This record gives sequence, structure tokens and C-alpha cells, in this order.
Amino acid sequence: MDYEVFIRFLLAALWGGMVGMERQYRGKSAGFRTVIMISIGSCFFTIMSERIGGPANPDRIAANIVTGIGFLGAGVIFRGDNHINGITTAATIWAVAAVGMGIGGGYYFAAGYASLLIMIVLIILPYGERWIDKLNQTKEYSIKCIYFENATDRYEREMKKYQLRFILLRQLKEDESLSLVYEVQGREKNHQLFVADTLKEKSILRFGY
Repeated sequence: MDYEVFIRFLLAALWGGMVGMERQYRGKSAGFRTVIMISIGSCFFTIMSERIGGPANPDRIAANIVTGIGFLGAGVIFRGDNHINGITTAATIWAVAAVGMGIGGGYYFAAGYASLLIMIVLIILPYGERWIDKLNQTKEYSIKCIYFENATDRYEREMKKYQLRFILLRQLKEDESLSLVYEVQGREKNHQLFVADTLKEKSILRFGY
């Protein structure tokens, strides 16, 4: 029995499983089993690439792993109402495949260090992202109101009042109503104050973000 190969598979399952548990916990589309399979599969392809290709062409199969993982990662990316979802999960799949390749090639410590960094990025850095979001958030506001003169100026003055930066994306007048869509940037607290004030407006027919 080739114990070296067995150890490589176990390590691939271990490191892939650690990342997969984090993704499963957060309810992502590529969860525990999926990430383990990606890690083991990449490891196995790398091992077979070395053995089939031989010393002259050891990357014969392994070179195609990156392309294949690209297609798999694209499958977890989808567009939400106002933003793209799944980018982090797709990048995680790509990184875990690299870890599996490293283990398959016998670079255990490099694969271990990479796995630890992946876990740090996925578990610790979201706290930093939330802190950044408090300082600056980008939201898309959809406002439908009863039409009145200078309605656009009215809402834009409110945004300026709360130090929000805005771009008018769409404007549509239908009968006695006016629809406005803005892309707005600013502090989380200022967004909340603007939303609270806007919801009090009696002329508002629909307000979404």
C-alpha cells in the first residue's frame, strides 16, 4: 500500500473540510462535502498528472485543473436584486483547489499555511468588512412618489443633509407618479437617518433598497 498517497488524501480532506465547514456554517452553496471533494479531486489529479506524465511532462493533467475549477466556481455566482452574490465562495473554491494541488504535489507545509490563511480570511476578515461598511456603504434606493414640482430636488437635499453622495440612475414619470432610482454612498448611520426621514413622507407610494 502506498501510504504517501493515503496521507495526501487525508490531508486534502482535512484542509478542505475545515474550509467547507466554515462555508456550510454560513449557508453557502459550496458547503462541507463540496469543498472536500474539490480538495481531494485536485489532489488526485495532481498525483495522477505526476505519475502519468512522468518526469518529462508532470503537469500534463494538473494544468487543466485551473480551467475546470473556473467553470465550477462560475456556477456558484449569481446576481441578486442589487449586487452579485457568490464571488467569495467562487474564490474559495479556486483557493481550495490550489491547496489540493499543493498536497498532491507533496508540498504539505505550503498547503497548510495557505489553508490557515484561507480560514483567517473567511472567519476574521468579515469583522473588518463590517467596520468598513459602517464607514461607507453603497445602496440603491428606489423611490416612487406622488408627482410634485421639484420632487427630485427634495430628496436630493435630504441626501446632502445627511452627507450622502448620490447618482441618479433612472427617472420615470407615469401619470401622477414619479419613480426615481439612486445609487447612494455614505456612512451606515447616515443611511439609516435618511431612510427614517423618507419613510415619514406622506407623498411616498413605494420605497425600497
